[in-house]
Amino acid sequence: MKFAPRAKALFTGLALLTGACAHPLSAEQAGPADVSVAQNQPRNIIFILVDDLRFDGMGFLQPELQTPALDRLARGGTYMPNTLVTSSLCSPSRATILTGMTARNHGIVDNNDSSEEGLTFFPAYLQQAGYSTAFIGKWHMGAASDEPRAGFDKWVSFKGQGSYYPDPDAPPGRETTYNVDGEVVPQRGYITDELTDYAMNWLESERDPDRPFMLYLSHKAVHSDPLPAPRHAGQYDNVVFDLPDSAANTPENYEGKPLWVYNQRNTWHGLDFFYNSDMSMQEYLRYYYSTLSSVDDSVARILAYLEANDLEDDTLIVFTSDNGYLIGDHGLIDKRNAYQPSVQVPMLVYAPGAVPAGVVNPGRIRNLDFAPTFLSLAGLELPPQFEGHNAWPLMTGATTTAEWQPDDFIYEYYWEWTFPMTPGTFAIVRDNLKYIQYYGVYDIEELYDLSEDPEEMNNLIDDPDYLDAKIELRQALFEQLADRDGRHVIPYTRRHSRGSVRRMEGGTRAADFPADWYVEPNRLDRLDDIFPDSPAKAAAHARGEALSEFPVLGTGSNSVEGASEGLE
Repeated sequence: MKFAPRAKALFTGLALLTGACAHPLSAEQAGPADVSVAQNQPRNIIFILVDDLRFDGMGFLQPELQTPALDRLARGGTYMPNTLVTSSLCSPSRATILTGMTARNHGIVDNNDSSEEGLTFFPAYLQQAGYSTAFIGKWHMGAASDEPRAGFDKWVSFKGQGSYYPDPDAPPGRETTYNVDGEVVPQRGYITDELTDYAMNWLESERDPDRPFMLYLSHKAVHSDPLPAPRHAGQYDNVVFDLPDSAANTPENYEGKPLWVYNQRNTWHGLDFFYNSDMSMQEYLRYYYSTLSSVDDSVARILAYLEANDLEDDTLIVFTSDNGYLIGDHGLIDKRNAYQPSVQVPMLVYAPGAVPAGVVNPGRIRNLDFAPTFLSLAGLELPPQFEGHNAWPLMTGATTTAEWQPDDFIYEYYWEWTFPMTPGTFAIVRDNLKYIQYYGVYDIEELYDLSEDPEEMNNLIDDPDYLDAKIELRQALFEQLADRDGRHVIPYTRRHSRGSVRRMEGGTRAADFPADWYVEPNRLDRLDDIFPDSPAKAAAHARGEALSEFPVLGTGSNSVEGASEGLE
């Protein structure tokens, strides 16, 4: 099997961590935790969320990266490479983390100010159980409001995406400020550092030391456009990053891919014209990873505090991202789609004495499972609207990967008018087979065997050996995409403009349809494509016959003469 350079780097990093070669979809668990260790449950929770960090964006996976604090979490804790998000977009993913529900049920389906009405965020349950709770950082839901939400004793946030640096020349209404417990406070410094300052101040002097605590630290980094702190500027100027083989614009890379994938190459979310600039991905990654360094500094400060105050053995740290990030995979950048680098996120779990150290745990979990895990860790009953599972036994190794047996992974992305180049996307992963279908576009489906094809290059959708699997996964996906009321609905939000539709002048043109879609007129099998796929249909086509002959109007049985033959 041929792997892209980035995958090879991933194997190398996992080998450094575990002493063995591994891959996110085939890693061997490096042994369960000792039973006595697994029974030692921390009572404090620190959840660190970054924005748009690629699944392998840490030093122990890419040796050219300098992330000593994250590497320490990996050495002292467990790396979970099969962590996936059920919707790879900021607001829907964050809502899933906070509510324990999927987008089809919590209703926050895109980044365009979906309503939070009726939603309960999981820290509210911890707060009711006696926890001190704090939210510090990027919220990015609910009418771009930075107002405090229920469930948090401490609140520090900002409107929308925020700004890496304060802007003294911002026009009225767009000032770079924070909302600190309902009060407007000017931003004075670099955002990652200031958010960490607020977090440290709460830990050190504002929270009740006699109560367990839950800190939700939500960084802006490394969202576009990533600007590093001055101390990290130029950090990677001499580094050449590996890009995926599928970034090349070749017929081989686009064989079997939907039209939208090729058409997106020359757009805001495509490699040739990404963010409508002519910046190279190499240059972008130098900004991207140097911006991550301040997050690593933040993690180091938190670890130092826990160690100095004898809280390490009583605290769980979870480090992850709201979405993955493509760096040219299939000619795409950013996220939104169902390909692995979009849905797969970094995940480190650190709890000395409870979570085994230096372990790669390949059990699959979802952002849907975070809230149930945190509430279960606090000894709370799960509310009925939660759709995920308590993953704490998996994290500790008390439940092995083989015993875990996760649900099917269901992915949903609802078309967003602001960035219309990605279609509505639904996907299911079962037994390492991934099936993807699209809504509202004239395009093909996709089917990949992730165990044999982790780079998703060989589309098996029309492979006769996978006919039964295709039929089964289509049905399972449809059934599981029903909302809590059993409905299959496509939500959308109000449109205000044409959206980001620009393409680079002189760049890649639109794709052609697949060759086998071009056929001669008046075929007898002209309705076969809308009949359900089945072995009988496949067998008829293999014989060169129609499953159900339907002559063109006015000929054969579809004529007055033919249809009336035999009438009295």
